[in-house]
Amino acid sequence: MLPPPSVRPSTPPTPHVQIPTPAQLRRALARARDGKALDAGEAEVLLHARGEDLAALQAVATRVRDAAMERAGRPGVVTYSRKVFIPLTRLCRDRCHYCTFVTVPHRLPAAYLSPDEVLDIAREGAAQGCREALFTLGDRPEERWPAAREWLDAHGYDDTLSYVRAMAVRVLEETGLLPHLNPGVMSWSELQRLKPVAPSMGMMLETTAERLWSQPGGPHYGSPDKDPALRLRVLEDAGRVGVPFTTGILVGIGETPAERVDSLLAIRRVAREYGGIQEVIVQNFRAKDATAMQAAPDLDRETYLATLAVARVLLGPTVSLQAPPNLSDSGDVAALLASGVDDWGGVSPVTPDHVNPERPWPHLDDLERWTADAGLGLAQRLTAHPRYVLGALQRDEAWVDPRLHPHVRALVDPATGLADPTTSPVGLPWQEPDGGLVASGGGSGRTELHVEVDTTGRTTDRRSDFDEVYGDWEAVAERVPAQDRRDGTRSSTLPGTRVDGDVAAALRAADADPAGLSDEQYLALMTADGDALDAVAALADGLRRDVVGDDVTYVVNRNINFTNVCYVGCRFCAFAQRKTDADAYTLSLEQISQRTREARETWGATEVCLQGGISPDLGPTAYVDIVRAVKDAVPDMHVHAFSPMEIATASAKRGVSVQAWLEEVQAAGLGSIPGTAAEILDDDVRWVLTKGKLPAAAWVDVVETAHRLGLRSSSTMMYGHVDDPRHWVAHLRTLAGVQDRTGGFTEFVPLPFVHTSSPVYLAGIARPGPTLRDNRAVHALARIMLHGRVDHVQTSWVKLGVEGTRAMLTGGADDLGGTLMEETISRMAGSEHGSAKSVAEIAEIAGGIGRPVRERTTTYGPVPERAAAG
Repeated sequence: MLPPPSVRPSTPPTPHVQIPTPAQLRRALARARDGKALDAGEAEVLLHARGEDLAALQAVATRVRDAAMERAGRPGVVTYSRKVFIPLTRLCRDRCHYCTFVTVPHRLPAAYLSPDEVLDIAREGAAQGCREALFTLGDRPEERWPAAREWLDAHGYDDTLSYVRAMAVRVLEETGLLPHLNPGVMSWSELQRLKPVAPSMGMMLETTAERLWSQPGGPHYGSPDKDPALRLRVLEDAGRVGVPFTTGILVGIGETPAERVDSLLAIRRVAREYGGIQEVIVQNFRAKDATAMQAAPDLDRETYLATLAVARVLLGPTVSLQAPPNLSDSGDVAALLASGVDDWGGVSPVTPDHVNPERPWPHLDDLERWTADAGLGLAQRLTAHPRYVLGALQRDEAWVDPRLHPHVRALVDPATGLADPTTSPVGLPWQEPDGGLVASGGGSGRTELHVEVDTTGRTTDRRSDFDEVYGDWEAVAERVPAQDRRDGTRSSTLPGTRVDGDVAAALRAADADPAGLSDEQYLALMTADGDALDAVAALADGLRRDVVGDDVTYVVNRNINFTNVCYVGCRFCAFAQRKTDADAYTLSLEQISQRTREARETWGATEVCLQGGISPDLGPTAYVDIVRAVKDAVPDMHVHAFSPMEIATASAKRGVSVQAWLEEVQAAGLGSIPGTAAEILDDDVRWVLTKGKLPAAAWVDVVETAHRLGLRSSSTMMYGHVDDPRHWVAHLRTLAGVQDRTGGFTEFVPLPFVHTSSPVYLAGIARPGPTLRDNRAVHALARIMLHGRVDHVQTSWVKLGVEGTRAMLTGGADDLGGTLMEETISRMAGSEHGSAKSVAEIAEIAGGIGRPVRERTTTYGPVPERAAAG
């Protein structure tokens, strides 16, 4: 956190602004008029348009605006949301130099509005025809103000966001208004936690100009939550979680035209990559009395109009553009609309604009008349824009949590996705979704897919929403270095082949202290090839022999993927389906029990491994019910279940901590967790691969929490897609750190990327999996880097086949994993090595290289005689 300024220094100097020439302006206008894609420099030039040039720019913006309204299904209609403004707390840990909303504890009767005060505001809004309850508040005030911490403690809330969630539920249940949450900076987990109680959320990006935050005198100096990188991450995380999100820029706080364009392009990138930006607010700065910036000039009219028009041209027709109607004079409404505005945002007939109290909302009749004078209609929308509402209610998209569907359906016009003017808000129960896993019967959908994937195969090579669910593929590709893409030039090693001397030196160091090398030395070994790679593999194999001997171990287990319905949108995953897709299925609890009994009675299995898609229909007790279904069927069966992603999502949506959630499932009989969902523990790579999966830090947190509770886990890495050897070394280093802290990993499992039906490969971005060289290097380096920490390195026969598996067993690996009995995830991606291995087939794999086999338990202990498989 930056220290608060002890004095108010002058505003940092603004970098020099180059005024474009008339010829530059004419050229940029011509390109915009012709519909050409503008680069940052051309957009910056257009910000200087004035007079006739501004009118020409507005004509382009109007054309794009009309296309946006047509695309949204409301040609010629501007939207707004009738709302009440609920200022849940005016305390904040930030110190923005222009803000009058935030105050100090002694000027407030209480640190937070009480539940009764919140509901009184909401009820008045409902009576006045509002549909939205806008929760606005300061960022994490309990981290700055003892009064806030004391109030939360006294009322039984862990933090401000817990209170936000609780009040959102109360508003839904007692008034029927739809919450729109603006609590400031939120993490991925916090967005997951709040999504079930709000159809939409928002946070202004404001600016990407880092100097306005970091330099003394800047408008955001001393405000930890105004770090542009942090705020951009929130926008991205909202897209990953699937939240319809409102953001925008604040214009005139000291940013340059170039910085203004950079902010808009940053928002556009997120909108294209994730699809969750529903509207962009372009807000003009207005100086306020009694603030550090009270003497700063208001943004002038033509600069504002030019900024709006450039925003509309850059954002295109897929995102709504909003201008707060109370921050401009009524005579400027037509000019705002001509600059591309198609949405007025929230307007309240009940409460003032607490952020801009000096600027009252226009009366809705006036706003409708002014809009009509510009030749456009006005219609009320809900908090989430129609494409998200209709997507959730009619197209089985995951933008709105199922728990909110009744509340949204009660207020929406199903033909347009806008507010139904004939309805009035009425409180409805907020409850967990019905559906998910039924207790008995044959489940739903293609429940024998684990067998049929090997016989009749997939129905199609991709899910039905392939073109929408993963975001804009061109925007995704921009994140991947050219040499790491499918059509890139990357070889098996990094550019600049390691000289033999580097490898030889690293080998000598590894021979003396395998776990003690630098990252550069490990990288030399990871990129070795030919004779050098043979030497690395031999070293790893020797370490394997010293640590665990020659036995090749395996566990007799059964995979049960209880559902493949998932809306996370992982771009590498060919397993996930929408529930309306032909290949979608969900097992019943009875089927899970039956498969468990069959695994024990037929195969002598000691373990059931359970993982499934992140289905929004799973109820709050689903995971406990799954564990109990296994334990009821075979009480001594080891339950190895639920990836960190499943754990993080389920706990967040329940509104409980990861630890509390795990303790509940552990009490039901959970024995250990799979360390899957790791992919590559580097967020830059993860966001290309996974879109919505938990961040690397959250994965580590879940795993370490499980370990502290005595729940051991495997560890994994999926490689060979849009990554390179540097990521592999860093990933193994991260796992080593976790093991040093907890000692909870049982094994490391390298997972080669299976590309055939993977969306990120079909889109032309990912490479077609790792090479044999890559596989040998990763298995060997895992043995070397994790030496003394993790004793077992597993190789995947499902992904590598018999010969590939044997090669890994002679280069550091010692374990073959499980018999599986059913394996759907890799087979749906295109793996051709089957879904099950008998004990005899496993013995044959090891026998082919002259090694004995030994059955083990999940945690590598001896198998009780009564359960041992023959």
